[in-house]
Amino acid sequence: MNDIPWLTIIGMDAGGYASLSPEAQAALQDAPIIMAPSRHLASLPQLSGDQIVWPVPFSEGIERLLTLRGSHVVVIFSGNPFWFGAGSQITQKFGRREWRVIPGKSCFSLAAAELGWPIEKTVQLGLHSASFSRLRPHLAVGQTLMVTVRDGEAVDPLSEYLIETGFGDSELWVLESLGSVSQKVTKILAKGKINREFQHPLMVGIKVLGSGKTLSQASGLTDDWFTNDGQITKQPVRALTLSALAPQKGEHLWDLGSGSGSIAIEWLLSDPSMKATAVEKNSIRAENINLNAAKLGVDWIEVIESEIMDALNKLDRPDAVFIGGGFSAELFEKIWEIIPAGTRLVVNGVTIETDRLIIECAENFGGQLLRFEYSQPIQIGGKSSWKASYPITQWVVIR
Repeated sequence: MNDIPWLTIIGMDAGGYASLSPEAQAALQDAPIIMAPSRHLASLPQLSGDQIVWPVPFSEGIERLLTLRGSHVVVIFSGNPFWFGAGSQITQKFGRREWRVIPGKSCFSLAAAELGWPIEKTVQLGLHSASFSRLRPHLAVGQTLMVTVRDGEAVDPLSEYLIETGFGDSELWVLESLGSVSQKVTKILAKGKINREFQHPLMVGIKVLGSGKTLSQASGLTDDWFTNDGQITKQPVRALTLSALAPQKGEHLWDLGSGSGSIAIEWLLSDPSMKATAVEKNSIRAENINLNAAKLGVDWIEVIESEIMDALNKLDRPDAVFIGGGFSAELFEKIWEIIPAGTRLVVNGVTIETDRLIIECAENFGGQLLRFEYSQPIQIGGKSSWKASYPITQWVVIR
């Protein structure tokens, strides 16, 4: 017993105690303290250990667990606690030798086995505590997804979201109590009338069908994806700018003077591990950034309504910085002072004054300069001609 860490984390599927491995059952029988959500505790046989219901919000449970440090405690969560589960939120609070894990069958594995879908080709999302808009980047005809949802009542709003985005023809498989004797699978259409209640816990398999718009995988979404008041980095310029910013997995972007948030949002769309902070002083534009981020499924964006200079010292350190407007010598001096070595800085300028400053900075600090403009056709009488945009000077430099 002394060789076993004080904290044991057990994964339990809907089959309950009877479906646990002998090792997990033995851990529960020996534990003086058991912490778990109420539905897991209700599935246990008569055991000698004290039982503590894991509280809501979740963070309060971790605080309670910290007070029990060194006691012999068993914690129970659903399935595999490290696949869209709570395991990592707990283990990061303790040293590696303080805990062990006895995982159960993942709900995604159980769903894949029931549906016959290859896990490696199916998108898995945890939507039990996240917005359904997280689906948006994955909504493409023929795509299959397996998602966790909060409870049985969530199936109806999930269907409504698919209808609103133009994918009401999608096929849904509602998977109740996977792995238990009461397991049930119901196939419905998103646009069909739901005439029954579904029991928690459950998952939903989705085969995406319909005529909704699909997000491009290339940089430079069309401008109509973004609610804006005209203050937006236009599609061709945005594509070149994102290429210059060169996002890499897990990186953090400062989008200073963010406008509609289009640069920060496309940065986040490049990978789920990305982070972005959008600084915008205009309250209506800041609201639009949050609206656009939620609509496009990247609602974890950080939006700060503030003057840029006032916000800089409060931001987590970046890997890349974009300034699309309002570039000044004072701003550059401050940014250059606080950003860490290796940070990529991209500045776009339109005015002659900004152009001069950019060239001066490039002469003193190096980097690459690029000047470009693009033209679009317009009608002149009964014929057409080209209308050129303002020339843009772009400076890319690494600190």
